[in-house]
Amino acid sequence: MLESMTVTGHEAKPREKKLGEFGHAGDDHVVPFEVAALDVRGRAVQLGAMLDTILSRHAYPEPVARLLAQAGVLTVLLGTSLKFQGKFILQTRTDGPVDMLVADFSTPDALRAYARFDADKVAALEAEGRTDDIALLGSGVLALTIDQGAHMQRYQGIVQLDGISLEEAARVYFRQSEQIPTDLRLAVAKQVVAGGAEQWRAGGLLAQFLPQAPERMRMPDLNGGDGDETEPSHHPQDDAWQELLALVGTIEPAELIDPTVGAERLLYRLFHEHGVRVFDGVEVTDRCSCSQARIKGMLDGFTAEEVRDSIEDGRIRVECQFCSKAYEFDPAEFLPAAD
Repeated sequence: MLESMTVTGHEAKPREKKLGEFGHAGDDHVVPFEVAALDVRGRAVQLGAMLDTILSRHAYPEPVARLLAQAGVLTVLLGTSLKFQGKFILQTRTDGPVDMLVADFSTPDALRAYARFDADKVAALEAEGRTDDIALLGSGVLALTIDQGAHMQRYQGIVQLDGISLEEAARVYFRQSEQIPTDLRLAVAKQVVAGGAEQWRAGGLLAQFLPQAPERMRMPDLNGGDGDETEPSHHPQDDAWQELLALVGTIEPAELIDPTVGAERLLYRLFHEHGVRVFDGVEVTDRCSCSQARIKGMLDGFTAEEVRDSIEDGRIRVECQFCSKAYEFDPAEFLPAAD
């Protein structure tokens, strides 16, 4: 029963709970967890209304929306691990019908995401029934970047995208860049709600093996450099980690997205025999970082010729690719007085 779970942490706005009641984070909250008996820590999330808003804003074709939703879940799972003010950025550059995905998470809680695609090529794949990650992305790279601010060096890991899914590419990233035994699961689906309307949902779980003894988590040496690891990841033979892999392998995609299951109940299903501790959920919001000042700063860097080329009907109009908000400027702000 769920009542056997341990819930710890500090709620920003505590409310009185009835005896035997445990708080549930619900949608659009990342739930950190720990399974001490297996030396495992991780995060689980279900994204609902917030994700649906991001995807619906651009009316993406369904295959593109599914792919971007995966990128969003992965970005949230990784971005919420940052312990400083900064940003986690996921970006793909490929030769496929969806040639670019961008999702970034700004601490402590803001996600935004955008996909660029060739509508005709996506439609052709749909007609062929080929809408998996590999067909949509083609070949290219996945870049995962940690940005700690203007005065700190960026850290970036690069993974080759050539015949692997986003989920598998994330595993390769952890193997190459952090060498932390890591497993994860992602799922995306549409939910039919009252009135017959459909809404996007997505979920994910990330688990890492973090024993106190370093030798227990040591991974085999890697072959080659960044991005050329095409063989399945090898994990430590530690019994605790092998058991974790077996348990995570039992997760059904529906469990990750079903609102009646939720992150806490799923974690209990997986780890109740070992004792799982869950912490207060971390909210994730749909909030873009664009602003009038940021866009002006970008235009300030334009040459006079570039400014003139940007003028339409006597104004400069810029639309944010992420949130579709439009900004308008007087060209005189950026041109020499003589102009």
